[in-house]
Amino acid sequence: MKSFLLLGLSACLSASLGHATNSTIHNPIFPGFYPDPSCIFVPEWDDTFFCASSSFNAFPGIPIHASKDLQNWKLIGHVLNRKEQLPRLAETNRSTSGIWAPTIRFHDDTFWLVTTLVDDDRPQADFTRWDNIIFKGNDPYDPASWSNAIHFNLTGYDPEPFWDVDGKAYINAAHAWQVGPYIEQAEVNLDTGEVGEWNIIWNGTGGLAPEGPHIYHKDGWYYLLAAEGGTGVDHMVTMARSKNVSGPYESYENNPVLSNANTTSLFQTVGHADLFQDGSGNWWGVALSTRSGPEYFHYPMGRETVMTAVSWPEGEYPVWTPISGEVSGWPLPPAALDIKGVGPFVNHPTPEILTFSNTSSLPAHITHWRYPNPSSFVVSPPEKPNTLRINPSNINLTALNGNYAGPGGQSFISRRQQDTLFTFSVDLDFSPTVIEEEAGVSAFLTQNHHLDIGIVLLPPSASTATLLPGQAAEQEDEALIPQIRFRGESYVPVPKPIIAPVPKAWRAGKLRLEIKAANRTHYSFSVGPAERQSLMQTLLYASNDPVSWGFTGVLLGVYATNNGRNGTTPAYVSNWQYLPQGQFRD
Repeated sequence: MKSFLLLGLSACLSASLGHATNSTIHNPIFPGFYPDPSCIFVPEWDDTFFCASSSFNAFPGIPIHASKDLQNWKLIGHVLNRKEQLPRLAETNRSTSGIWAPTIRFHDDTFWLVTTLVDDDRPQADFTRWDNIIFKGNDPYDPASWSNAIHFNLTGYDPEPFWDVDGKAYINAAHAWQVGPYIEQAEVNLDTGEVGEWNIIWNGTGGLAPEGPHIYHKDGWYYLLAAEGGTGVDHMVTMARSKNVSGPYESYENNPVLSNANTTSLFQTVGHADLFQDGSGNWWGVALSTRSGPEYFHYPMGRETVMTAVSWPEGEYPVWTPISGEVSGWPLPPAALDIKGVGPFVNHPTPEILTFSNTSSLPAHITHWRYPNPSSFVVSPPEKPNTLRINPSNINLTALNGNYAGPGGQSFISRRQQDTLFTFSVDLDFSPTVIEEEAGVSAFLTQNHHLDIGIVLLPPSASTATLLPGQAAEQEDEALIPQIRFRGESYVPVPKPIIAPVPKAWRAGKLRLEIKAANRTHYSFSVGPAERQSLMQTLLYASNDPVSWGFTGVLLGVYATNNGRNGTTPAYVSNWQYLPQGQFRD
């Protein structure tokens, strides 16, 4: 049925877009871990488009991207940028917890961002599982303008603010679907979080977990958009409409309006959408998608943001162009790069080289897992200028149980994988003195899904391999020696740990650690002397299936830990490089 509807949709679009097929959108527009998009067009702010994404346990949280041309998207900041805004993010338990889908809207000269901090380890019927929150700000380019969280009561998630023509404000949201799969609504005071009585306005079409609601008032109708089917390969966008904001809503007979379910497309799990207009009145839609193909195995960048053209005839339902790597659509605004904000353009495949000079700070796109300990990271410390000093955390990347990390923070600093093919590498200056002191690099999805290669102090007897081809084991005179260790954590099989002594000739200098996407499905993990990269050795190749899972996407970064011991030796990182080498879109 869905395949038939998609074929009909394509035929309809060929007629409805007509002259508008003179632009091309390259998907994803936000490559990497940027799911659950919500976008608006704000003429009052220099005809700029703003989009928000969910962030789960990542910090800074709720990234905001801006564009003036729908082609060049710049990271301009994060709504959640200070611990005091939402202290409880430090205590979330489970990798699927944290900040779920946000909705961004602009009303009365104020930017509003409504979302949910979810404790996913608690039962759905437990109202403490759902901490629904409102942020407001008057300048999206100024992180300090975003307020502390304003909390409101809702046993559910995916809230959005909506202002009716009479001035009343509402929250539309998904009820906890395992308790009651429906969309509900209540009047709200957005300044205080006070909500009225919750009323069911739509039960969806029967698909799993109706969620992500958005209401649009157009041509005398209230159109309700939602996601159904779960965020896997059955994900879809459905719609209903009513003459009254509070319903009853009647389902569209040709649902779903957007889905790649039951197709062979690389772009799968399409859903959780939002609609917005440009300055010419043309409609566009955004949604999340994974580049997994229907096999749904290899998608380390996770759920990404995609965009498509939408035709919305008067009095009718919108018609969406199906999602693919290249989408034809409406004429675009003139190209424009004059966007404020300190972050990079997210869809420009530009090499990244960080030197950590004494005049620099950490870039805006640098990401931690929950709140970091600020004292753990020092740019260009006096004892080793032009490096990043990382003091070890007591917990490692798996932390206490793969889900909880405690309030102390993990010494992990990263950036998103944003390209199918890439090389990520750093120079590491690290001289451990206590057993199990460790520093290295990781392809990190969550605490219970990561692949790491690091330098760790261990007894010679811990070795399981030698690094250099044909190399005999070197005679060791010390009780503890620096060793190269690979280990992985996942719900699916991972390669067995590999432990190989650092060759004696390499121990006096910096080491270069590297993670590279060898192809669409595998990473290589390599190490060598930083000053003689011709000697780099690949320790192993590992499938990216163990880090293709859940709600987030791979972060590539550096960690330092004493693995629960008492070591305090810092690691010094320099020559941080992320080199894009290819993007697969079909």
